[in-house]
Formats: sequence, structure tokens, C-alpha cells
Amino acid sequence: MIRRTITERIKSKLNRGKAIIIVGPRQVGKTTLIRELIKDEDFLFFDGDDPSTRTLLDTPNTKQIKSLLKQKKVLFIDEAQRINNIGLTVKIIIDQIKDVQVWVSGSSSFYIFDEFNESLTGRKWEYQLYPISWEEFENHEGYLSAERQLEDRLVYGMYPEVINHPGEEAEILKELTSSYLYKDILAYGGIKKPEVLDKLVKALALQVGSEVNYNELSQIVGIDRNTVEKYITILEKGYVIFKLSSYSRNVRIEIKKGKKIYFYDNGIRNAIIGNMNKMALRTDVGALWENFLVAERLKQIEYKKSFANSYFWRTTQQQEIDYIEEKNQKLYAYEFKWNPNKKAKISKTFVNNYDTDTLVINRENFRDFVILEN
Repeated sequence: MIRRTITERIKSKLNRGKAIIIVGPRQVGKTTLIRELIKDEDFLFFDGDDPSTRTLLDTPNTKQIKSLLKQKKVLFIDEAQRINNIGLTVKIIIDQIKDVQVWVSGSSSFYIFDEFNESLTGRKWEYQLYPISWEEFENHEGYLSAERQLEDRLVYGMYPEVINHPGEEAEILKELTSSYLYKDILAYGGIKKPEVLDKLVKALALQVGSEVNYNELSQIVGIDRNTVEKYITILEKGYVIFKLSSYSRNVRIEIKKGKKIYFYDNGIRNAIIGNMNKMALRTDVGALWENFLVAERLKQIEYKKSFANSYFWRTTQQQEIDYIEEKNQKLYAYEFKWNPNKKAKISKTFVNNYDTDTLVINRENFRDFVILEN
């Protein structure tokens, strides 16, 4: 098992009268992590993918819940997003049945966030879990072994099953994208034409690192702009993609409402476009490098509770900065270049208008960017 960064933080919150909720994409190790943390406990397990579980936990009363628990002090509800009114059920346990540690996992945020935020205010600790981070991978493999596998990770990504089964990466990723990627999206997103969603995801995968234009996407996919926006929001809630917004404060020619879209995992992105070629044979190396770095930074900000805000920057004259981070009212600007020998031009317009530190991230110095201090 690859040890996860958030393990100790979660342990510090045990038995404090609150539910522990872990959410994130399917197959990233949420169930494995929780089972590891409760392996020495006599726990009760419910699987939200099981129809009988959904029936049992759909708005039971206190007496019924006590009967289900059978005096057990640890309850684990897996894939809770598939259970109606699960937030209310967990609230009853926390409020009415003391000394029960409730664990909950969820693979999409369609309803689970809204319901838990409404029902469990002050009653939960919530954590995001993503595919394996570079820090976790390096700690597991060792520094030198991890470095040797950097190019593979850019192509195959960081899903636990992919990492643990070298030689079977392409087959595993094909199964992940076909069986799990859209499972909750199609169940909860109200999407009537899955083939349209598939076409949109492919279009987004081919535009990683570029500013997305919703009007252009609507023409490519053959749906109206409002539907494009709706589907992109659904893909976000299903933990397939995430957005970066444009940064603008001082400069008149800045793009103020731009969006970039990234995938949580390079391997998923590459499986979607059907390209598992090695780095030396690819024309999208820059996009892979940027997606990898931004996704890794996202993991670190979440796991280390950095409280940093992330953006990109661009002007109408096509001057740009790949990645901007705002922390403690200070800006940090980063350009991404895979090749250490390739120079990056930092926009003079940006430097002249903002008090900021700038840095080029390449394959020789990337560790300092993807591993933050606690």
C-alpha cells in the first residue's frame, strides 16, 4: 500500500464526535485508506453501490439505525453519494448515538457536498483524496526510482492500480475510463446523450493548457454554449477535470474571465484521446508537463492546507504566465518548460505591473514545485 499524505491529519481527528468524510475520484484509494485506518476496529460496513444498502440507509429513524449498528462503535459507509438522504442519516447517528465514529467516502460531489454541508454543519471533518501524488510516489519508490519513472508518470498517470501494475497501464486505464470515469456523471448528471459528453471530454483533453472557448467547444461538439457549460460543471463534480481562472487586477488588456481546464490525472487524459505513446514520440509534451505540474500542485495545496489561490494570466495581446499563485497577499509566477535548456520568456507587462517572484519549472527543479513543506 502506498502511504497517503493525509493519513496523520485524519488520525488526529478520530473520536472527536464528528464524521470523517473522504471524497475524490473513483479508484484513487479512498476505500483502501479508510480500511487501513480502521483495520484494528470491529466496524460495520455499508457499500452504497449495493441496492440493498441504499434501501436500508434511505432515511431510517433512530431506532432502525441503532438496530443496524448492533453496538458497533465504528461505521463505514462507502460510495455514499448513491444513498438518498445520507446526510440526514449520518446526522442522526452523530446527534443521537454517541461514541460512534462514522467514516464516509464519496466519489462525486453532485449531491454529497450540498447535503452534508446542510445536514452536518459542525459535525464533520472533510478531506479530498486524489490520485497518488508525486510526494507519495517518491516516498514509496525512493528518490532515484521515482526520478527514473517520471516520463512514465506523465504518460500513464498516478492512479494506484496503474502504478502497482507496471506493464498493464494501458489496459487498466482503458478500463478506468470506460467503467468508472462516467459512472456517477451519467447517474446523477442528467445527461441524455453520453456520446456528446464523450466528444466534449475529448475536445477538452486536446486543449489542456490552452484557454477554453465555450463558443468554440459548442461548435466542435454540436451543442449550444449553455449545454457546454452545464456538462463542464458536471465533469468537475465528477472529479474528471478542474478549472483555473484568469488573474486580473491592474492591467487594462488582461483577460478577465478566461478559463483553463486540466485533468486530475495525465493517464486518464491520455486514455481519453487514445494516445499512450512514450514522451519521445509525442507532440503534446508541453501540455502533459503543464497538466502534471498543475494537478500535483493542487494535491499539495489541498493536503498541506496551503490556503493558496491558483490562476493563470493572459492578455489580449497573447502575453501569458502559465501559473499564478496568490498566498498571504503575495503573488508567485511560474512558467513550465519540460526541457531545462529551453528558455522561457516572463512577460514584462506582468513583472512591471505586479510585485511578484517568477520561476521557470523544468524537469530538473520540479520537485520544489510539487512537494510543499507542511
